[in-house]
Amino acid sequence: MLPLDRGWTKVRSMRIARNLADLRVATAELRASHGSVALVPTMGALHDGHRALVRSAVTSGAATVTSIFVNPLQFAASEDLSRYPRDEAGDLAILEACGCALVWLPDPETMYPPGDATTINVTGPAEDWEGSARPGHFRGVATVCAKLFGQVRPDRAYFGEKDWQQLQVVRRMVLDLLLPLEIVAVPTVRNPDGLALSSRNRFLSETERALAPKLYAVLTETARVIAGSGPVSGRLAASRETLTNAGFAVDYFALVDAPTLREIPRTSSVARLIAAARLGSVRLLDNIAA
Repeated sequence: MLPLDRGWTKVRSMRIARNLADLRVATAELRASHGSVALVPTMGALHDGHRALVRSAVTSGAATVTSIFVNPLQFAASEDLSRYPRDEAGDLAILEACGCALVWLPDPETMYPPGDATTINVTGPAEDWEGSARPGHFRGVATVCAKLFGQVRPDRAYFGEKDWQQLQVVRRMVLDLLLPLEIVAVPTVRNPDGLALSSRNRFLSETERALAPKLYAVLTETARVIAGSGPVSGRLAASRETLTNAGFAVDYFALVDAPTLREIPRTSSVARLIAAARLGSVRLLDNIAA
């Protein structure tokens, strides 16, 4: 346990760093005591999906660092950064209960200091789907992840499969830039009715929340129908129509190659069904193996 006169604070046994100097000292001590460090990058507003990420990291035996930073670089001009939910006190309580060793809470000036001149432009798995719907989004994701990896120097970083395209973009960046860490995927955590957990679900109205699980239901039924079949374009069109008729505004519903996100005409051993659809002001993302 670190002495009380350090520059960070503690929540019981969990440490909190808010500047780079304190982060570096804390991670060095954690590495010395645990042998390895794991990172769980988040934007806060934590839920059971984040708990699963942190617990997976803790279970690995590594000293687990969770970052909380609402990254302005991944929000488009049309998206309301100020509306993103924030609950620092609640997040810290969740992380302590999960066994997190250190919370990294940088401010925007720490992440993007004056004169900062470098961002990471990603292509490949970043080009379509969310890349088309939210131009610049994955540039922001890749840049902030690269900075977090440089700050924390983790041996492993944990990401949820719920944001499948993001997971593949980060994996590709780590591979291409020869970054010395492993990216670990954690399965999507769902409500009992199938809805994938997301910090934005709290913005669904009661009526929208009752309808939202249909996205997962249609994905599941589509995967069942196309298993072992030929070309799937007709089935995908029917699934999009089903969701539209139910009240969703469908951005995409597609069958893709899992690592590259390239659209494919039939199922394979590495196929993934991906979908994005709006209910009111909330944009729901989901995916399953196909």
